[in-house]
Amino acid sequence: MQQIQLNKKKIINDPVFGFINLQSDIIFDLLEHPTFQRLRHIKQLGLSYLVFPGANHTRFEHAIGTVHLMRQAISVLRIKGHNITDKEAEAVTIAILLHDIGHAPFSHVLENTLVNISHENISLMLMQELNREFNGKLDLAIKIFTNKYKKRFLHQLVASQLDMDRLDYLSRDSFFTGVVEGTIGLERIIKMLNVHNDQLVVDVKGIYSIEKFLISRRLMYWQVYLHKTVVAAEFLLINVLKRAKELIAEGKTLFVTPTLKIFLTNNLTPEDFNTNKEIEGKNVLTWYTLLDDNDILISIKDWQNHPDPVLSKLSQGITNRKLPRTKFNEKPISASKKEKYINKIRKHIITDPEKAKYFLMTGVITNNAYNKHYENISVLYKDGTVKEINDASDINLSALGKTVKKYFVCYPKELDIY
Repeated sequence: MQQIQLNKKKIINDPVFGFINLQSDIIFDLLEHPTFQRLRHIKQLGLSYLVFPGANHTRFEHAIGTVHLMRQAISVLRIKGHNITDKEAEAVTIAILLHDIGHAPFSHVLENTLVNISHENISLMLMQELNREFNGKLDLAIKIFTNKYKKRFLHQLVASQLDMDRLDYLSRDSFFTGVVEGTIGLERIIKMLNVHNDQLVVDVKGIYSIEKFLISRRLMYWQVYLHKTVVAAEFLLINVLKRAKELIAEGKTLFVTPTLKIFLTNNLTPEDFNTNKEIEGKNVLTWYTLLDDNDILISIKDWQNHPDPVLSKLSQGITNRKLPRTKFNEKPISASKKEKYINKIRKHIITDPEKAKYFLMTGVITNNAYNKHYENISVLYKDGTVKEINDASDINLSALGKTVKKYFVCYPKELDIY
């Protein structure tokens, strides 16, 4: 039987960047793979859609956007005389395409809840699995991803303070949330990229665009990623799954999708992932690639009517957007203040002291827009000298490098009535 030849030179219409060309057969094949298609069902901004109704974009769109930006960056660097072979260009594009393939449902929210292992580590494991399936065609991409390739600047295009990941997510998240403060001079930043002594740098003409980029990143964290209502929703979701896991451990009956059940009934460790432990006929990584936002949402929808008052009320809060009140403080909440909240919760919501703890969430969030001690941003002058962005800028950027902490407390809004 004659095989049908697929046209793999596809064009994707992206709402942020317009038409994106897929010019590589292996990029097309990876994009079509079920492990990558799963990213269609992982929201880029987790539960932020509960605050910003348009924020329903996914890791799938983000990954394609990074491919587009990577190709632009490669073209710019080649024009400036830097040798990037076709093989290297394809490999670094594969690396950025797959950089988020290991994300848990709702992106960062459940990274240390369902599994106690970073998405970067899982991404690498999945890349290695795909490499076996693609007969070693991802060898160079993995070397670049893990920063083991001789040209270090290629890794910096994938993971650094000025990588294609950050350039895409700031532009994309700003677009879909409508937060204009996150808008950056994307095209100019890419046009100003250069390489000096095997390090990714920015031509001095692009210094103002970098200043704007750093300020925009800081504002996006406070206005979107660390928005107080988003924080409340995320910790509410964590408590929902914590309670579900507890009920299952007690032998209680509750509806749960088969895939989510694996992660609620097994305390999976990094070692389980490293050895790809087999559970119920499938290995851990296979189970992980079957898990997405839908498993969580479908289960929570049913849990609204569960007889357990904690699980049902918390699940109703997410489904119907009845979210806790969140307050930020400069200092951690005191033990006496916690006790007052717990007493109010016991009086007006649920009497059991252990169950009452599920309705009070405390913690700390941090914001650091730029860390010069980690892959700093360097500015290249026309005479060949290089300065770190803080030294090159004529405005004080040191505040952006300062880690700002905000302590928070989340509690049921009903308590404000009493």
